[in-house]
Amino acid sequence: MEYIANTLNNLLHQTAFFNLTVGNYVMIVVACVFLYLAIRKGFEPLLLTPIAFGMLLVNIYPDIMMSIEESSNGVGGLLHYFYLLDEWAILPSLIFMGVGASTDFGPLIANPKSFLLGAAAQFGIFMAYFGAILMGFNDAAAAAISIIGGADGPTSIFLASKLGQTAIMGPIAVAAYSYMSLVPIIQPPIMKLLTTEKERKIKMTQLRPVTKLEKILFPIVITIVVCLILPTTAPLVGMLMLGNLFRESGVVRQLTDTASNALMYIVVILLGTSVGATTSAEAFLNWDTIKIVILGLIAFAFGTAAGVLFGKLMCIATKGKVNPLIGSAGVSAVPMAARVSQKVGAEADPTNFLLMHAMGPNVAGVIGTAVAAGTFMAIFGVF
Repeated sequence: MEYIANTLNNLLHQTAFFNLTVGNYVMIVVACVFLYLAIRKGFEPLLLTPIAFGMLLVNIYPDIMMSIEESSNGVGGLLHYFYLLDEWAILPSLIFMGVGASTDFGPLIANPKSFLLGAAAQFGIFMAYFGAILMGFNDAAAAAISIIGGADGPTSIFLASKLGQTAIMGPIAVAAYSYMSLVPIIQPPIMKLLTTEKERKIKMTQLRPVTKLEKILFPIVITIVVCLILPTTAPLVGMLMLGNLFRESGVVRQLTDTASNALMYIVVILLGTSVGATTSAEAFLNWDTIKIVILGLIAFAFGTAAGVLFGKLMCIATKGKVNPLIGSAGVSAVPMAARVSQKVGAEADPTNFLLMHAMGPNVAGVIGTAVAAGTFMAIFGVF
């Protein structure tokens, strides 16, 4: 009987109930809320579902993120190996290749002025940079945090890794991906606040047709120009443009399909679960994390507002030919931000179709955020 009692006692104490803290239970509730938003509300489920489930796993079984050094048998936790691919900037670069392979850059080529809207929306990044410094973060940490303002999860992870900010990479990544997922909630009130109903009803003329040659030359030229000026952007901009070249060349359909489908979804699973698994209660429930989340929200809001306001300026300059709503798509959440521009415009006038016009600033925002990251790396001497 004593043997049975000891065995049952050991089994009982092996359950998670005896090892979890109050913080773990809080994070489990947060994970369940995220799963609800992803599954029930449909807020970018491809991103939010793996992130939320990774959050759930690490707070039930923290050893799933155990590093090799912490392990007694020299074998790390499953999600630790996934996370190493984030730290080595492999997964963010592969995500960019998938984005390039699945995105039509035609609207940006047809309307190069979209670059200005994409650049304007990066204002939130530099706003967050100075805000982070005022909140007590060092320069490198402030730079890593600020990229959240571009609503670009892969670039946020990439820059945090390159600047050696692995201690806060988890909160940065979760904040960036969370705001990417919540674009349909965060952006519309800002867009409506800064525009009139008349402006939201503006119909833009159809974009000019873009030739196949232009589409093939664009990723090559952008890679040469941007990477010559900022070589540190090569992993992101290079992979983005390589994916797009696959798409537009028309001679590597198998590579295009793989990069935009199978590979993209595999990378999303690995990156999403590993990012979610950085949110253990010990690492996430602290003041630095709260500051990062607040700064990220402020930066994202300012980036959206700057894009819309620059759109209003372009509307005035073109005598009403530009709908200011497309400026909000200058953040690099592709294609979520462009779809939000379309949705808000259609609410004002159901016959208004802004999606293709908004894709120009949206793609420009992806390039702009990568350039901002490269600029920070150049400033801090990172290669």
